[in-house]
Amino acid sequence: MTVSTGRRTPRADCTAGPGGGITFDLDLGRREDEEAPELLLRLRGAKGRGDGDTVRLPLSPLRDGRLRAVLPGTPEPAEGRWDVYLREPGAPDGTEVAVEPGIRDLRLLVGQVPQSGRIAVRIPYPTLDGRLAVRCWLRAPHAEAGPVTFDGHGMTVEGTLYGTGLGTDARVEARAPGAQGRVLRVPVTGKEGTFAFTLPLDELADGAVTEPRLWTLWLIPGATEDGPAGGVRISRILDDVWDRKKIFVYPGRSTGEGGRATPCYTTDNDLCVRLEPEPAP
Repeated sequence: MTVSTGRRTPRADCTAGPGGGITFDLDLGRREDEEAPELLLRLRGAKGRGDGDTVRLPLSPLRDGRLRAVLPGTPEPAEGRWDVYLREPGAPDGTEVAVEPGIRDLRLLVGQVPQSGRIAVRIPYPTLDGRLAVRCWLRAPHAEAGPVTFDGHGMTVEGTLYGTGLGTDARVEARAPGAQGRVLRVPVTGKEGTFAFTLPLDELADGAVTEPRLWTLWLIPGATEDGPAGGVRISRILDDVWDRKKIFVYPGRSTGEGGRATPCYTTDNDLCVRLEPEPAP
């Protein structure tokens, strides 16, 4: 529960850095002798309020009268969506107020090139109801999707692989939902940190398509010393777009048997293929 403090609605200007750090600047109209509040980041959907579900950032005064908090580019907070709140000095839990987004400077996120295998990406963004939140990703290793092109019934994806290499038996798996879901495996090629594969979209349909299915895409590095056995989720997170689902829209392709396959991104920026019945003419 949140309650009003009787002050102006807090609003934060944000500057995002390529290493995962974010600077929050707030103008709260306070006197210099007033004790500064603290900024809270709370993991959305967390069942409890443990130490790992809340990040506390102290606010320090600037020369122009504003207050600043800095989220460093460290391995925490965890992957997910974090809502931003302001809590007054000495106030108990539940009395904080939501922070509204101000100016968001995301220029340093565009075209960033990670310098290590462990990637931390954090993007401040406005929620649908006008609050400030931060989308966080932590990936190690990471498969960054690039261009998606089409040739007949095939979909070709190129990308960059961070934190591991490709073994001789590297492959990409398209996985259907469910514990007993089908898996379509295709070879992957690449060198010097790149990868590419072509997925035959018509092979995703196993008979008549009667209901929508979302196939997830995983890169299996193969026999490498540091490659994960379960695979690397293919996503696109190395820029300033926090939700690609409705922004990156691709054309669909008929799979036969009344089905249609369309590449798409989820709200978590994971690359998928949506298989659904062909719409009626």
